[in-house]
Amino acid sequence: PKGLKISMIICDDGNYPEIWRDCAMRGAELVIRPQGYMYPAKDQQVQVSKTMAWCNNVYVAVANASGFDGVYTYFGHSAIVGFDGRTLGECGTEDNGIQYAQLSVSAIRDARANDQSQNQLFKILHRGYTGVYANGDGDKGEAECPFPFYHQWITNPKAAQAMAEKVTRSTIGVKSCPVSGIPAPSETEEIEELTNELNLE
Repeated sequence: PKGLKISMIICDDGNYPEIWRDCAMRGAELVIRPQGYMYPAKDQQVQVSKTMAWCNNVYVAVANASGFDGVYTYFGHSAIVGFDGRTLGECGTEDNGIQYAQLSVSAIRDARANDQSQNQLFKILHRGYTGVYANGDGDKGEAECPFPFYHQWITNPKAAQAMAEKVTRSTIGVKSCPVSGIPAPSETEEIEELTNELNLE
């Protein structure tokens, strides 16, 4: 609206910081997140929106379900969050709640262009620029990605998947928390998972 560049992140996708960063780096200034979250995840989900706004210098508008649908109780708390991570407006648990806030195109663009220590989008690709410049090693800082997992994800997704499975699990089903339509792990897979857990300890 009125010139803001908008992205949408739907529900569970908002739990992955990489998606927020991708939206912001592609120019998003307002991220809209429709979601249907229920208790007991209220505190965590409220915090996610505020943290992602702060980490990506982006406005966030969250529309969360509220009320009881016969199975789940949704916590509401739809909100508008400033690009500095502060809440500008927040509903309660009421049905059909409405909140509003003034979003400034000039303010967010000025902050992204001129902020120093709070400018995460700039700093992630110009790491240590003050020290690099002071040492006479250029004026751009460090741009190369220093994270082995992300290198692996780009160059060898299956190997990255194996990294995730090493610290979590290798099966989509879990015997202790069955989901309809998802196969439970075999006895052999369970033994492998238990061995992995013991090794992690």
